Amino acid sequence: MNFSVRSNSGIDVWEIKNKDSQSASGRVFKPFFKESKGARAFAYSSSSFVYGSNTEVKVFNLNYELQYTIPRSRSHVIKFSPKGTFLIVYEIFVSTKESPNSPNLFFYEAETGKELISFAMKKHSEWEPHISNDESVLAIMLAGDVHFYEIANGTFTKSSQKLSGKVGSFSLSPGLSTHVALYLQSAKGSPSMARLFKYPNLDLPIASKSFSKADKVEIFFNKKGNGCLIMTSNDVDSTGASYYGKQALHFLATNGDSFSVPLKAEGPMHNVAWSPKSNQFIVVYGYEPAHATLFNMKCDVVFDFGTGIRNCVYWNDFGNLVLFGAFGNLRGDIEVWDVNKKVQVSSSLATDTTLLEWAPSGDLYLTATTTPRLRQANGFKIWHYSGALLYELMWPDKQELYELTWQKYNEGFWKEPIISAKKVEGIQSSQPQASAKKYVPPNIRLLGEEAANSSIQPPPQGPIPGLPPGYTSAKQSKKPSNKPRNKPAQASQPNEGSPQKPSSQPKQQQKPRPQSNQVQATGDKEVSDKPQINYEDKKKVSAIRKKLKDIKILQEKQEKGEKLDKNQLKKVESKGDLIKELAALKLS
Repeated sequence: MNFSVRSNSGIDVWEIKNKDSQSASGRVFKPFFKESKGARAFAYSSSSFVYGSNTEVKVFNLNYELQYTIPRSRSHVIKFSPKGTFLIVYEIFVSTKESPNSPNLFFYEAETGKELISFAMKKHSEWEPHISNDESVLAIMLAGDVHFYEIANGTFTKSSQKLSGKVGSFSLSPGLSTHVALYLQSAKGSPSMARLFKYPNLDLPIASKSFSKADKVEIFFNKKGNGCLIMTSNDVDSTGASYYGKQALHFLATNGDSFSVPLKAEGPMHNVAWSPKSNQFIVVYGYEPAHATLFNMKCDVVFDFGTGIRNCVYWNDFGNLVLFGAFGNLRGDIEVWDVNKKVQVSSSLATDTTLLEWAPSGDLYLTATTTPRLRQANGFKIWHYSGALLYELMWPDKQELYELTWQKYNEGFWKEPIISAKKVEGIQSSQPQASAKKYVPPNIRLLGEEAANSSIQPPPQGPIPGLPPGYTSAKQSKKPSNKPRNKPAQASQPNEGSPQKPSSQPKQQQKPRPQSNQVQATGDKEVSDKPQINYEDKKKVSAIRKKLKDIKILQEKQEKGEKLDKNQLKKVESKGDLIKELAALKLS
C-alpha cells in the first residue's frame, strides 16, 4: 500500500509492507520514489499518478514510469474524473490586457494527454466541475448559471439545458442516475430554496426545501446519490442568541422526501459525513463537549455517541469504523468507534493535526501537521484503528510539509477489515503530549475547582469566548420577565448559600444597583443580569465582527492552499486581539 508526500523538498512516494499486522515492528515504511523540488499539486487515479511542478505537469503509471508531460506551469489543483478517463488541471485565474479571458480550467484525455476542452473560471469559489459517475454529463458554473455538457467518446457537447436564477451553489450526484442539487438565494422577499432535480428533467424538482437566507450553503450527496444534506450557515445570528451565527441542516431524497434534521443541542454544527454505505449519516454539533448523532434516511436517530471533545468526523471506506477528531483550536483528541457494534474501539491524541485520511485498507489512518496551516512541527504519523502509533516522521525546522494522500485502488481491491479487540503494539511518539486533564466547560471552570470536579451541569446556552457565562445579548434581555412588577430587587446576603430572608424595611422605590460581571453563587445558583451595550459600542462591535468575518474568509483560503500576502497574514494574526477587544466592549 502506497502513499505520496508533497513538501518543499519535492514529491516522495512511500510504501507500507505488512509482515506482521499485530506490531509496529512488523510493518516496513520507506520511500521508494522521489521527484525534485517545485511540486505544486498531485493526484491519483486507479491507474495513474500525476503531479504539477513549476514548469510542467508529469503523468506516471503506477510503476512510477513517466508516460507524458503537459506544459502547464501554474497548476493549483489536479484531479481525475470519477472513472479516471479525464485529467483536470485548474490554475488560479489571471487576467491581462492581451488575454482578459484566458482559460484556466483544462480537461485532458488521461491516457494520452490530449487537451479536450477548457474554460475561463474567474471565481475561485466556483471553479470546480461536477462529472457524473458514468462520465456522461459535465455540470459547471458559468456566469452565475449551471451549464451542462454531454460527453461521448472524448467530445464535450454543450446541452440546451441549464439552471438559472440566483444560484448560490450546486452539486451533481454520484450513483447510477444523475441528479442535481441546487441552492437558490432569496430574491424580492421570497425565501431561499434547495431543490433536487433528475437530469435532464430540470423544469420540475422532485424534492425541495425552503429556508431563510443563508450566507453559506454546503451540499453533501451520499455515495449512491439517492440522498443529500444541505447545511446552511449565517455568519450572524439575527436573534442574538449565538456568537457563532446560526446553522441548520436539511435533507432531500430522490424519492421526494424532504426533512429538517432535528438536533437536540444548541450551538455550532461542526461537521457532517455520510456513511460509505449511503444509508446513514453523522452530525457533530453543539458547544464543547460536542454531541455526535447517527441518523438514518428518514432523519431518525439511530444512535447517540454521547458528548466528547470533537469537531470532525471521518468514516473509513467500508463504513464499519468512524473516527471523531478534535482539531483546529482543540488539542487533537481522537476516538475510533465500531459502528456495527456501537462501541468505542480506541482513543488517542494527535496534537496539531491539520490533515487526516483513512487508508484504502480501512484499518490504518494518517495524521499530519502541514503548512500553511501550521508552519512549525510539520510531520506525519500512521496509526492503527486500535490507537497504536505505527510510524512517525517529523520535518526539520524551516522545512515544510504541504500534503499527503493515499494511492487509489479499484473498488473491491481491498476487503472490509474485521474489527478486533486484540492489542496492536505501537511506538512512543517523540512529540510532547498535551495535558490529559478532564475537559471542563468555561462556565463551570469559573465556579472553582470544587465545581469543576462535581457533576454540575452547564446552562443550556453555551459560553461565548471571552465573555462571562450566562451572557445574554441586548435582544435577549428585552424578553419579558416573569418576576412581579413594581417590586424592588432584594439585596443578596453575603457569605450565605441559603435563600434570602424578606427585608423588614418598608417598601420604597430603589435605584437599581450596578450588577457585577462575576457569577454570584446564590442558593438557587441563578446567574446575575448582564450589562447592556451602548450605541457607540454597538458600532464598534459591528465593525469588529465584520473584520472577524473577513479573517474567516482568509483562513478558508489558507486551508485551500492559497498563499496570502503580508497584509492578509497580518489580518489573520490580529484575530486574537479582535476577539479580546470584542469581549472588552461587551463587558464595558
